[in-house]
Amino acid sequence: MTQGFKKLTQAEERIMHLLWELKIASIASIVEKMAEPKGAYNTVSIIVRILENKGFVGHRQKNKGYLYYALIDKETYCIEMMRKLIQDYFNGSFKNMIFFYIKKNDMNTYKIRKQFEVN
Repeated sequence: MTQGFKKLTQAEERIMHLLWELKIASIASIVEKMAEPKGAYNTVSIIVRILENKGFVGHRQKNKGYLYYALIDKETYCIEMMRKLIQDYFNGSFKNMIFFYIKKNDMNTYKIRKQFEVN
């Protein structure tokens, strides 16, 4: 993993998914876009500030408020989390992860082909 890159909490990931979707947003628009149960405005504001401190979110001023945006794109985050998952749980081996998945899902050759079939 890159230096300083940390796994986000579930609440932080929820906000990041919204920022990735919205591209740039105020706290109010983040809250508005949230699925139920929506977070409280103050809670979302605190989480966004935490994400800023972690280097995931930036902001720019607009009138008397701020607009927030992701500094790390979704693909980069996904790649780093997959690397961490493989490193932490499968001894750094993608092959071990695939074998684990196949075993846990009781997959035979036919099921494996269907799983990875491209439509």
